[in-house]
Amino acid sequence: MKIRMPATVRMVLDSLHAKGYEAYVVGGCVRDSILGRRPEDWDITTSALPEQVKRIFAKTVDTGIEHGTVTVLVGGRAHEVTTYRIDGKYKDSRHPENVTFTASLSEDLKRRDFTINAMAYNEEEGLIDLYGGMDDLQRRCIRCVGNPEERFSEDALRILRAVRFSAQLNFGIDPETIAGIVKLAPNLAKISAERICAELTKLITSDHPEYLKVAYQAGITKVILPEFDEMMRTPQNNPHHMYNVGEHTLVSMAEVKNDRILRFTMLLHDVGKPACRTTDANGIDHFKGHGEKGAAMAVKIMRRLKMDNDTIRQVRTLIIYHDWRVMPEERQVRHLINKVGKDLFPLFIKVQDADTMAQSEWKREEKLRRVIKVAQVGEKVLGEKQCVDLKGLAVNGKDLIEAGISKGPEIGACLEKALDLVLDDPEKNTREYLLGYCTRFAESRE
Repeated sequence: MKIRMPATVRMVLDSLHAKGYEAYVVGGCVRDSILGRRPEDWDITTSALPEQVKRIFAKTVDTGIEHGTVTVLVGGRAHEVTTYRIDGKYKDSRHPENVTFTASLSEDLKRRDFTINAMAYNEEEGLIDLYGGMDDLQRRCIRCVGNPEERFSEDALRILRAVRFSAQLNFGIDPETIAGIVKLAPNLAKISAERICAELTKLITSDHPEYLKVAYQAGITKVILPEFDEMMRTPQNNPHHMYNVGEHTLVSMAEVKNDRILRFTMLLHDVGKPACRTTDANGIDHFKGHGEKGAAMAVKIMRRLKMDNDTIRQVRTLIIYHDWRVMPEERQVRHLINKVGKDLFPLFIKVQDADTMAQSEWKREEKLRRVIKVAQVGEKVLGEKQCVDLKGLAVNGKDLIEAGISKGPEIGACLEKALDLVLDDPEKNTREYLLGYCTRFAESRE
């Protein structure tokens, strides 16, 4: 087997070999190369100590030297070079108390998480596969190196990583590894929100976001996203639906492209349904107000996961309006775009399409035609640069001040009133008409 490596990676390996040290590319880059995927990073492992690595290369950065990692700069690219090591006891289900450098590649590979990530390669020796990684790639299986409980006790994040890798690669998970996950999933409570969020994001933005169900079945979401467990327990006895809330969510995520905003929106768009569910005398479930309730819950969840404010804003907005069924008529669509914003309108269309595709077949074609027509009307409204927000009004605050409306709150109220008028009737978006309208409105409030 021959793996094609970037020229700068070969240069690093050759430089280490020339000084008498062992060196290999290792981990994900080997796995992805075998699978025909393009590696994101090329990690290098070596028998050379960090100080020895630094003496060989002219430009280095001490990025994790206490754990044996030195970043080597070659050809304008950064390469992480890590000394073979043995990890000490893990104090917090995440980090070893100490590491011991070793001259044994076998010992270094033995500490890694999964067999498919525990293979090394260089051009002189070829593939080094001591723990059955190639067999597991062929079996399409995620399996821990050694005892799963030991691996997950060392680093609880590996529990979520196992499901994430299964989603990214469309692999199954070895039964013993699953048993270890189920037993130790509660340890995920010790992992930082940022690390949980990073792995969850990779999982749901993979080609198989529906693998989140594996995380649910293994008890992972009970720890990191208990709201999803409630969704999986909430039925939808309604002609519009054929899945419970959780299953509907899984299908809807798979119906949008693997974009972070879209996938998190679909993950959380119905999170408010369990709290809003009512059942009428005919046994039909209803979820009135679940959009607003869900948006508030989603904000709390995303803040708990330490997500950035812009992501929270976008996802919140899309969830609030995801169930707003406007008709494909310019007036209604202008009001819609005003609510969701020009930037989010295309995503709103994708959300409604995915939501519909994850419902029952009852009136599905009719619903999809409405979504398509709303999208077309929206394109026309935006293409013609029709006024859909305050920036598009023919008057602004300065104009109103010059017209004698001097109080700040009055100016804001006048502009909002004028915008509502123009959203209903674009022909009234002229400076002369709006100045007169705003003056009369301000006078009526005195």
